[in-house]
Amino acid sequence: MKSSGIKTSTRLFGNVAQFREVIVYGVLFCISGILIVTFSLISAQFATLGNFLNLFRQIAPNLIAGVGMTYVICSGGIDLSIGSLLAVVGVLTALVTQATKNLFVIIAIAILTGILTGAFSGYFTAFHNFPAFIVTLGTMSILRGIALVLTKGFSIPIDPSHPVIVLGRGWFLGLPVPVWIAFIVILLSGAFFNLTPYGTYVAGIGSNEEATRRAGINVKLLRFYLYCFNGAITALAGIILAARVAAGSSYVGQGFELSVITAVILGGTPLVGGEARLLGTLLGTFVLSLVGNGLIMAQISPYFTQIAEGFILLLAIVANRDIRLFIQRQLKL
Repeated sequence: MKSSGIKTSTRLFGNVAQFREVIVYGVLFCISGILIVTFSLISAQFATLGNFLNLFRQIAPNLIAGVGMTYVICSGGIDLSIGSLLAVVGVLTALVTQATKNLFVIIAIAILTGILTGAFSGYFTAFHNFPAFIVTLGTMSILRGIALVLTKGFSIPIDPSHPVIVLGRGWFLGLPVPVWIAFIVILLSGAFFNLTPYGTYVAGIGSNEEATRRAGINVKLLRFYLYCFNGAITALAGIILAARVAAGSSYVGQGFELSVITAVILGGTPLVGGEARLLGTLLGTFVLSLVGNGLIMAQISPYFTQIAEGFILLLAIVANRDIRLFIQRQLKL
């Protein structure tokens, strides 16, 4: 299998990507600092260890799902079904906890559900070339309907003494368990896609699919696997969320896909694909969480968070484009 064609293709805008990465990360760090200082002045409870530990516990599912979404978008795809998958996994987790206390069985069922969901979307997207937006929009509706059928519109409680609760509410070495899980997922995924050729292949699909195919890469199969991977780790996020709230609900995850996609784009991964910025996704998620948490601390209605996320998504898309064009012009001088 030859990858020289892909490497040549992905290096075409290498300098642009590197400059843009530095700019995006610098801007996100500055924004984070400004938000922390601003909300600290508004509320004395904002810049406390307890608040930040709680904040990271809450955003752990977003960080985990953001990993999969980063590489799906890098490949030129998108997945709008992750919010509904979060609901289905949460409901299944609640139902299975009523039958067993075996944590392995619960996790296995949830992740298998995620893989099958990803395989469903990936099959139509990869092997039949249907637009990912349309396919995953349909999957989103199907999954939300399944969650409603299983719950009949009611929440299914999870016994607070059940072992699965540890995944959402537990502590380990002074940090929330969800934070450790998110850290491990980010570390392993980043290592895999950066230290193996597959990261280059995924970026190649997003930047120049034809060149990637001519280099001998099975583009269809790789794209299919990406959606399976995305489904699996979104399912893991679903278990953590269900464990944290100690319930499964068909209404969980509404707008979740928007939050995750916004964080990915804000972090510097272009919506058109070709680049993956995992650290940027982490920073983007953190910035969004600061906005949401800060508004609550400032006693502003949390409903404004969705308005803010919508504006941030639009600004991130425009900024990504403008930064890319600016750097390209500078490199030509």
